[in-house]
Amino acid sequence: MRNIRAALYGVGAVGTLIAKHLLEKEGIDIVAAVDADPRKLNKDLAEVLQLQTRTGVTITDNVAETLRKTRPDIVIHATSSHLEQTYPQIVAVVKENVDIVSTCEELSYPYLSEPSLAHELDALAKKHDVTILGTGINPGFLMDTLVITLTAPCLRIDRIEATRTMNAATRRLPFQKKIGAGLTVEEFNDKIKNKQITGHVGLEQSIAMIARTLEWKLDRIEVEPVQPVIARKATASNAIHVPVGNVAGLTQTARATVDGKETIRLHFEAYIGAEQEYDAINIQGIPTIMQKIQPCIHGDAGTVAIIVNSIPRVINAPAGLQTMKDLPIPHATPEDLRKYVARE
Repeated sequence: MRNIRAALYGVGAVGTLIAKHLLEKEGIDIVAAVDADPRKLNKDLAEVLQLQTRTGVTITDNVAETLRKTRPDIVIHATSSHLEQTYPQIVAVVKENVDIVSTCEELSYPYLSEPSLAHELDALAKKHDVTILGTGINPGFLMDTLVITLTAPCLRIDRIEATRTMNAATRRLPFQKKIGAGLTVEEFNDKIKNKQITGHVGLEQSIAMIARTLEWKLDRIEVEPVQPVIARKATASNAIHVPVGNVAGLTQTARATVDGKETIRLHFEAYIGAEQEYDAINIQGIPTIMQKIQPCIHGDAGTVAIIVNSIPRVINAPAGLQTMKDLPIPHATPEDLRKYVARE
């Protein structure tokens, strides 16, 4: 029984965290790394990860050649949130007959926002006998897979609401900047207008996944505009100071209706200085289920875990574009990863 052979596609903030965890994981080897950043090319992966011991893996920008030479079992893809941007990257991997698990938020359930691309990917994956999965902590788990799982003991479901509240001070600096922490309201609005701040990607995908699983025929899905969270008192993280009246972060809500009645509501907020962090799911029906995780699951650690723990699921899954609702209930793989793969 040999180790799983993994290739990295994207060695940015999230890809770096995944890589470091994989290097410590039993039963899996990183055999290749691809990135478009010229500053990382031709360097040993250890140098980019700021590790002392060389890995023997040189970062390249040639996907096809790298995959043909190294013959990985799976590609861990972490480059962008939007399927339109990642589509050609995913296609390049699939054409080399390699399974892929991606952090691309829109790929978590692309049949809503990009149906034509989704069907093309599904057909291509089946042609090349590989599996594609988009997942992460959110979307991918907290506001969809976990919600779906919690509906199992319900006889009837009337309404679903999920809320994620995060203190952004506990997150890495790029995330704090991504939510506009420290900006004036005018600066925040300008960045929203110029799409430098996009809000939380994945709310509509999570709603669509839930509805499809429960076979609810939605009237529509509405994603409200991103709103700034204004600091009522001065607050700060290790890197950003937020004066009173400036933006501490952002909030966003998405909802769906059936026969004119709101049936799914997802609310996300992340800002520096949040007094409580939690993930809450409220399923109204018979019986009513109220679940609260406090503090909230850390986004970076959770994303790494979901991606890595999904690797056996992807390798074992049928060919095609899969979503988390199509696969067995996820769980941790704390021991040798090979034990969970029925490959040999």
